[in-house]
This record gives sequence, C-alpha cells and structure tokens, in this order.
Amino acid sequence: MNGEQTLLDNEDRWVTGMGAWFPGERVVFRGKDLFNELNGISWMGLLLYGITGRSFDDKQLRLFEGIWTICTSYPDPRLWNNRIAALAGTARSTAALAIGAATMASEASIYGGRPVVRSIDFLFRARELLQRGADLQDVVATELKSCRGIAGYGRPLINADERIKPMLALAEELGFGSGAYVKLAFDIERVLLQGRWRFKMNIAALLAALAADQGLTRQAYYHFMVLCFSAGMFPCYADALNKPEGAFFPFRCDRIDYKGCSRRKWKSSLKTDEVKQ
Repeated sequence: MNGEQTLLDNEDRWVTGMGAWFPGERVVFRGKDLFNELNGISWMGLLLYGITGRSFDDKQLRLFEGIWTICTSYPDPRLWNNRIAALAGTARSTAALAIGAATMASEASIYGGRPVVRSIDFLFRARELLQRGADLQDVVATELKSCRGIAGYGRPLINADERIKPMLALAEELGFGSGAYVKLAFDIERVLLQGRWRFKMNIAALLAALAADQGLTRQAYYHFMVLCFSAGMFPCYADALNKPEGAFFPFRCDRIDYKGCSRRKWKSSLKTDEVKQ
C-alpha cells in the first residue's frame, strides 16, 4: 500500500506493539508494565529488551556490558569520534550536541559502525555457505576477491588487537567462549594467517561472533552497538570543557601546506555613497 491511501489509513493513529505512556497511570514497554513487570531490570537489560523483545540472563548481560566497557569505551580524544566530543567541549557546546555529533560520526567506514555490521553479516553468510557444503578457504578467498578485505580482520594501525585477550577471557569465564560463531571467527583467522594475507582478527570479528552466538540478528546487533562508544565520549567532552576555550589541539596556519589558489583581494562593487546610504 503506497501513496495517499497509506497516509489516510494512518491519519491520527499509530498501531504499535512497542509501547505507550498512559498519563498518570502506567507505561507499557513492549507489552510489559514498566513500573511493575520491568521494575528492577538493569539499563542494559532494558536496552536489549527494547531492541530485541527478548529477556537476557545475568551472564548474557555481563557479556554485553563487557563488549561496551572492555572494547569500545576508550576516553582518548585522539580517536575520531571522541575528538568531535572534545571539539564540542572546547567550543563550549552542550553535552547533548557533543555526544550526538560524536555518536553520528561513530558510523565510520573503517573503524566504526559499518565494520560492525559487515563483520556479523559475513559470519552469517559464511556459516550458511559452510552448512551448504562450501569450503571455508573458498569462502574466504571469494570474500577477499569481491570486497578486497574481510571486516573484522586486519587493523589499520597495527596487525594485532589488545582487546581480544580480555574479551575472550570474560566470554570464557561466562561460558560463551566456544560458541559456533566464535569458533568460526577463529577458523577464518587461521585461513587468513596460513595464506598470503596474514590478517589477524580484530575485535570487530570477535564481538560479532559473540553477539551472533547469543542470537542477535544483524539489525539488532547494529542497534545495540550504536551507543557503544558513549562512555568514552563524556570524559573527552568534560576534559575539554574544563580547559581554556579553544585549547584543544590548536593548529597554526603556517603549518598548513596549502596548494590552492593564491590569496585574493576582496573589493566591493558598491560605490562609497551607496555604502553610506
């Protein structure tokens, strides 16, 4: 159904099973009473319930919390999204604008949200192909040929990832270190290391595998990861806010190697008497 009829059918009404606020009475959150049935749930539990409609046990929530705390919340203002939060602080912008802009920039092609989605997408596709009888080496080679890389493997700065060891240790402690997708992620790494590519796994592949083993879909995992960097953004914003205005990474103009047009002289086309009027 498209066009005018769609608008008419939805005028003054929105049919949803997600929830509603009944002023002075109650709040329904995905079919449950927020004040009674969901009273006491953790924020992470509520977030995941809102995204997936599923309830997760304490071990699963600890795993998801670990994904954010161990792997994504670095308070380093040199990181691309944290730098935006710090720039907002040094410009005396509000925290909401700072974190909103930094979150938007987190959907970067190399470091951020896009590799997150591509990583879990490849794991889903690879497992499906293997279940149909494909050879893993062929799956990896085909992906490399079509995409010139595999999301979750290799790292722009260094070919190693310091986050894998502590994250895997937490997963193993909670009993999630040997799931089907985790095993697949390491099998892919072995293929890449044995071949001429020499790509090691980075944290994106491990996190995608852990999420896939917990039953998150591609879309649900993406939604879960949207806010994953935020705990590292606030310290960067607050630090810049508490320092002199404009002091965050200043850059002298004479350090810019400019190759464009020469300096132009601006001249008004208006006559002096016209300007006075």
